[in-house]
Parts: sequence; C-alpha cells; structure tokens
Amino acid sequence: MIKEFQYSFNELGIVNSDFAELLGFEDGIVPEPFPELIEYALNYAPSICNIRGGFKIFNHNEVGIDKQTIRICDQVFNPSKIVITQFKNASSFALFICTAGAGITEYSKEEQLNGDPLLSFVFDVIGSVTVEKATDKIQKAIEEESQKTGLNVSDRYSPGFCEWSVAEQQVLFALMPENFCGVSLSETSLMSPIKSVSGIIAIGTDLEQKGYQCH
Repeated sequence: MIKEFQYSFNELGIVNSDFAELLGFEDGIVPEPFPELIEYALNYAPSICNIRGGFKIFNHNEVGIDKQTIRICDQVFNPSKIVITQFKNASSFALFICTAGAGITEYSKEEQLNGDPLLSFVFDVIGSVTVEKATDKIQKAIEEESQKTGLNVSDRYSPGFCEWSVAEQQVLFALMPENFCGVSLSETSLMSPIKSVSGIIAIGTDLEQKGYQCH
C-alpha cells in the first residue's frame, strides 16, 4: 500500500510556541525581536511552502527482523540497538518521506544574502517545524491505517539518528518510488529539498509509542 498527501501550511496548526526550543530558548520565553519576526514569517510561509508527504507499507510476507537487522524485500537495514529494540515486535513496516518543499530554504538563503541573518534563521527554523508537523500527520495516517486491522505502531525513527548510520537513507530510498513526493537523495545521503524527513515506523500487535528514546 502506498499513499501520498499534500498539506497547506495553515492546516498544520503551527503556533508561536512551537519555535522557542528550536530558536534556543528552552524556558519557552522568546525575547525581542523574535516575536515580530516569527509573526512575519508565519504570515509569509504559506506562499512559499510546498508540503508533501506519503508512506508505503510493507506487509509481513515482505519483511523480517532479527537482533541486528531489518529486511524489507531485497534490502537490509542495520539500525542501532535502540531502534531494533523498539521495532522487535513488528510484523510489518511503513516507510515515509515528507518535505516542506524547497521554497522556504531558498527564501531563508535570500534573506541571509540580503543582510538579515535573524530573519533567515527564523525561516530556517520554520522550515524545520513545518516538516516535523507534517510528518506528525503522516504518522497519524499510518496509525489510523494500521488500526483498521487491529494493529499498533511504534514511534518513528530515521537513519542519521540514534546511532543509526545516515548512509542507510540509500536503503530506504531504494524501496520507495523515485523522487517520491518530490524528494531525492544525493550520493552522500543528503535529501533535497533540505527540509525533508524520511524514516521507518514499525507496525504490529505488541507495539506502542514510548517517546523518543535517543539522547
């Protein structure tokens, strides 16, 4: 099963409070001049984002998992022990890719060149928030699809995190249609557009979302 989605910026429900930690203000208080910059960016972002995402589910007869590897069709992943532990009860897997599009990164670069590094930084952060919020919706769609057959889902994990080699993005993208949702992968495993996320969610009877297990 494969599904694709397109989201408007406004339906992601992004609010000012989503930015504090990413901007470096862990106490949740965002000082001047950031509130004004965030408000400007939130009003402008809908016109430059192209938010797309989707997933592909591989069923039990296409997958296998042991203490060190995950096999999906003819591809083998070697994730970290943290990821294997979270996925150990999986009977199937969903691979996902999601992007905020290239526009918001291009605008951020333009503002940097125009001599406004703070506004450039705010747009860069909005790009990150946007793709994470959109990926939340993709994960919810996978969860709802799985619940139709009485199955649960794990948290999502991506190559490059939790001691899982980023080079295994190559394995993930090999299992997805080429240029899926407008996202491509370089030889060095860098996604384009930059504000993109990919990863794996495990599906099975004895799975639960425990929260991110990485430091």
